[in-house]
Amino acid sequence: MNLLELLSQLSAAKCDYALYFHRDGEQPIFQTTVARFKSASIIKVPILLAWAHLERLGEVSRDELCDLDGEEQVQGAGFSWLLKGRRIPFHDALLMMIATSDNLCTNLVIRRVGIERLQAIFESEFNLSHTRLERHLMDYAARQRGLDNWIGAQDGFRLFELLQSLPPDQRVWIDPMLLANQDAALLKRNILRDSIDFYHKTGSMGGVLHDWGFTTSARIFLFTSHIQDERALLPIFGAFGEWLTNSQNS
Repeated sequence: MNLLELLSQLSAAKCDYALYFHRDGEQPIFQTTVARFKSASIIKVPILLAWAHLERLGEVSRDELCDLDGEEQVQGAGFSWLLKGRRIPFHDALLMMIATSDNLCTNLVIRRVGIERLQAIFESEFNLSHTRLERHLMDYAARQRGLDNWIGAQDGFRLFELLQSLPPDQRVWIDPMLLANQDAALLKRNILRDSIDFYHKTGSMGGVLHDWGFTTSARIFLFTSHIQDERALLPIFGAFGEWLTNSQNS
């Protein structure tokens, strides 16, 4: 599917979207209909990068122990609430935050750093213009008060820049976490299993589907919101993900 076909199908789906594709040596493609989207777990990527930033400052350590009973036992994605062992290193909490999108682990990371501190890093250190962390994951009471978590359309490719600027000793533990993501239902759905290494993070909630990630030679994301028919979006995600294995996309 070429770009015009892809945009036509997204338009026909009558949803808001932001798509981005950049392969090394080619011009990037970026199209968006809105400035920001409900994050639906993509917020976990800047949280991970903020932890790395704080580790470089010596303020946190992945070796610290995390008490899984230290927060309300929210469920949704992930399974840490089922673990028999209740104390794990923050490294493992970060891993589950990314690989299984574990909400309890995410909330424990947020608690360790603080919402205000994380948001200050997003704005002042990372220059993420529309990304906001306003509540814990699965906090429906906060959502009813009008608080939510947001990811900016342009912040999607800013996250790639931040990741690429990390020192090698941090990429060596962050990249495997993104590679371990278990969700293959979106951009990976049409890609032959084990044919490429795709380092990514997905997010979903009512009316929202996102997938953001990279290979060794390309960076890609598709954010969608106000979805009327989720099943109609899935083939579009799959077709766009195939661009990772095809050098002729425009």
